[in-house]
Amino acid sequence: MATSRIDTSGKLSTATTHVSFVCQKCRQPLKLDHTFNTLSQSLVSELSAPLTSISEDGRDSITRPFQQLSLAQYEEDPNVIKLKVPARTEMDVSCDFTLLGETESGNMGNLSHRLKVSSVLFDFMSGQSEVDHPLCEECTDTLLDKLDQQLKQTEDECRDYREFLEKLNSSDETVDEAALDKELEQLRGEEEKLMQELEKVESEQQKVEDLIAQEREEASKLEESEAKYYRDYAELKRLRMDLEDDHMSVENQLQFANGQLNKLKQVNVFNSTFHIWHNGHFGTINGFRLGRLPNIQVEWAEINAAWGQAALLLHSLARKVNLTFKKYRLVPYGSFSYIENLEWDKKKKEEPKELSLFGSGGFKFFWDTKFDMGMAAFLNCLEQLWEKINDGNNMPYAICGDRLQDRETSNSFSVKTQFNCEEQWTKALKFMLTNLKWCLSWIQAHGAKGQS
Repeated sequence: MATSRIDTSGKLSTATTHVSFVCQKCRQPLKLDHTFNTLSQSLVSELSAPLTSISEDGRDSITRPFQQLSLAQYEEDPNVIKLKVPARTEMDVSCDFTLLGETESGNMGNLSHRLKVSSVLFDFMSGQSEVDHPLCEECTDTLLDKLDQQLKQTEDECRDYREFLEKLNSSDETVDEAALDKELEQLRGEEEKLMQELEKVESEQQKVEDLIAQEREEASKLEESEAKYYRDYAELKRLRMDLEDDHMSVENQLQFANGQLNKLKQVNVFNSTFHIWHNGHFGTINGFRLGRLPNIQVEWAEINAAWGQAALLLHSLARKVNLTFKKYRLVPYGSFSYIENLEWDKKKKEEPKELSLFGSGGFKFFWDTKFDMGMAAFLNCLEQLWEKINDGNNMPYAICGDRLQDRETSNSFSVKTQFNCEEQWTKALKFMLTNLKWCLSWIQAHGAKGQS
């Protein structure tokens, strides 16, 4: 067989070595001594001569000499002790350098014979002791050390036994059998007493064990109760934390709602909803201009939207103070708002039933009687609202029919378009929005007094 091994320098060296056996202790491959190749039959016979076997009649008989047996006869002889060494199932990691190579066919016969002879010799040696052969040098040294220790212990024991035997043989003291019998009876009595005590102790031990079992069962129940208590405690703590979070959230929401409520209480709803202001010569409501000028032609859609906002504001203020207009009813309808004449007589055609608050458009807006009547009716409703809420005070601009008078200059301006110019009509509408804002501010400041 070919093997590869690592020398002491750590380099891999390759050499051809015949390896047939492994150590039965460490499983390392063995290289047999060259003397095994020249082992003769007579030497094997001498090595195996001391081996004896027991015959059927019970007498010891010497085993036949090895040289008288062939290998086949040796394998079949029942008087020969053979030990089969189990094959190694798992190669050691340290044996990775062992490689099986090819051998020359001419040496196969001699090699097989030598292997059989060596195997028989190793089986013979294994049968002579409890140790399996072959062994490597290191394992053999270890085995010899152990055998030396056992031999030393055995020799010490033999020496002790020998000294004790000599001591017994040299003793001349006579033994008092009666005293020994009496001592034996005492010992038996003590033994019986101790047995009774032992039974009592065992009975008490059994009771203690039963009590311990009960206590353990009780402790197990208490542990379960404690675990359940902690689970319930953790659940209740979690619920409490959830409730605290909910309570804090509700408090925050309530605080936010109160803040919003206080802000809303301070907010003038009508001023926020209906913003009356001015833009140059025009009065505006929510950004819509009311009026027209020769050089600024405001679209009629914007004017109609402004009238719709004004009608909605006047209607809302009247509802706030529980005012029902005489003769008229405001109908806010966006850019097509109108005033309904409650005293309209079908037979009398002095005024139409619906007085519009929107213009029809065109380059000129003369002779639009329904629009003029609607604006005049709006002034009448505004005057009724002021009479409802005022405490004897006057509006900034006095209302006289369809006209508004400036108290400082005593000039009056009509809200009608007939026989009127755009400048005066625009100024009259600006005065009308001023009076409407004055009513709005008065109701916000004295709303409780104004209601009746």
